[in-house]
Amino acid sequence: MSETLTETPGTPEAEVPAPVKKRRTIGFYLASFWLGLVVLLGLFGPLLHMAKWDTVYEDFLGSGPGTGGHILGTTMDGYDMLAGLVNGARLSIFISFFAVLVGGSIGSFIGITSAYFRGMYDTVVTTIFNVMLSIPNLVLSLALLSVLAYSDPDHPATTTRRVLVLIISLIIVIIPILGRIARGSALQWSSREFVLASKSMGTRNLKIIKSHILPNVAPAILAIGFLAIGSVIIVEGSLAILGIGIPGGASWGSMLANGRGNIEFSPHEVYEPALCIAFTVISCNWFGDYVRSKLDQREAKI
Repeated sequence: MSETLTETPGTPEAEVPAPVKKRRTIGFYLASFWLGLVVLLGLFGPLLHMAKWDTVYEDFLGSGPGTGGHILGTTMDGYDMLAGLVNGARLSIFISFFAVLVGGSIGSFIGITSAYFRGMYDTVVTTIFNVMLSIPNLVLSLALLSVLAYSDPDHPATTTRRVLVLIISLIIVIIPILGRIARGSALQWSSREFVLASKSMGTRNLKIIKSHILPNVAPAILAIGFLAIGSVIIVEGSLAILGIGIPGGASWGSMLANGRGNIEFSPHEVYEPALCIAFTVISCNWFGDYVRSKLDQREAKI
């Protein structure tokens, strides 16, 4: 006995759900606000009408927040904390951004070219990257600073020299990190059909790298670059605590190092720069994750 299957008129077929557009969370806006505030204060802080960061207020030594017109208090040496944090933002952000920009550019160039040309060049580059990455960032920076900023007790290194040596050391630390990321991403894109087609048509290697590989590798480098900025800020602060960073409380790390001895009597000297470092690192990590998620969505469509 056979059954007759009938279709109900107007019955819709199974519908494919439309992709849900992921909304930006409140964390994204908080991270954007904080990073924007830090950058603006770093750039235009000296133009603001506030106390000088290197002026001593002898009547307010170690005063708490809100005392005597000092919104965030003063240090045990009489320096205004708000002015110091604004000045420290300029130096900390400049050092981290510049180190990541220069180190990332050099590392990306080496990584992309090694992935594209392969051979002995790629073997040597990969070996050097692996050796450098096997050493912790802080230890590598400490070793580089010890060599590059060496000075005898009678002729100590100037602040300018220590800042330059610190930047160079951080650049060297960043090169293998972003270089390794660039190489891994470039290896994937170098084997794509449109790259192989360009090679078969006799297109110059430099043009292929510039037009086809670099634009596709750049998002991955940008995502890790934000994470690297946070790492550089942490390394700079750690070096300052070890006593080989920027002297004089000119950066957040050096402010933290100067205030650690006064934490019992003036705790805000420690937790205020520590919070600035923490918020900045968290915001950079958040941006890195956001860019990475966008990158994953983009690659899923290709």
